Amino acid sequence: MTIWGRLSSINVRKVVLAAQLLDLSFERIDAGAGFGIVQTEAYRSRNPNALVPLLEDGDFALWESNVIVRYLAAKHGDGTLYPRELRPRFDAERWMDWQQTTLNNAGREAFIQCIRTPAERRSAEAIAASVAATEPLLAMLDAHLAQRPFLAGDTLTMADIPIACEMHRWWGLPLEHPPHPHLRRWYDGVRHLPAARGVLDLSLS
Repeated sequence: MTIWGRLSSINVRKVVLAAQLLDLSFERIDAGAGFGIVQTEAYRSRNPNALVPLLEDGDFALWESNVIVRYLAAKHGDGTLYPRELRPRFDAERWMDWQQTTLNNAGREAFIQCIRTPAERRSAEAIAASVAATEPLLAMLDAHLAQRPFLAGDTLTMADIPIACEMHRWWGLPLEHPPHPHLRRWYDGVRHLPAARGVLDLSLS
């Protein structure tokens, strides 16, 4: 199994975290940004978006990070990361979609400004708008996690993977962060899992 993509990408981190939680053997090849590769004909034949990550599992190629997480969980974590019962499974699915459509959209600009934009070109207004959009979502997560140990219930599931990567990115920004104790408790539990090493302990870049 091969995972294409640089670990500076939140989307690649999701896939690597899933693979490590499932104790899978894989090769990861740096691609994207300064590593190139993604615009080559060979790569685009497998991922026409020319983005990372790309998973190759034998002769099967799959792109879109949360879909890759679902695939790995379904194939290797049936009944654990991939809930077997329909309602818990789609509860997990909901949080995964929410991460991509809502939480990531809110926080991405602050990351771009604080980490990937030279200091002299940063927009304080753009950062403030991103913070204003993100913090109510984190308050909602905090209230949700006050009632349960993990996002989709009593055990770690695929739902926790993309949001843990999102929190790694958000709390790595040089901003003032409200406490959100239940969210912090959950995140610290995921972050300290052995499988999170090399993913949730990375500096942002």
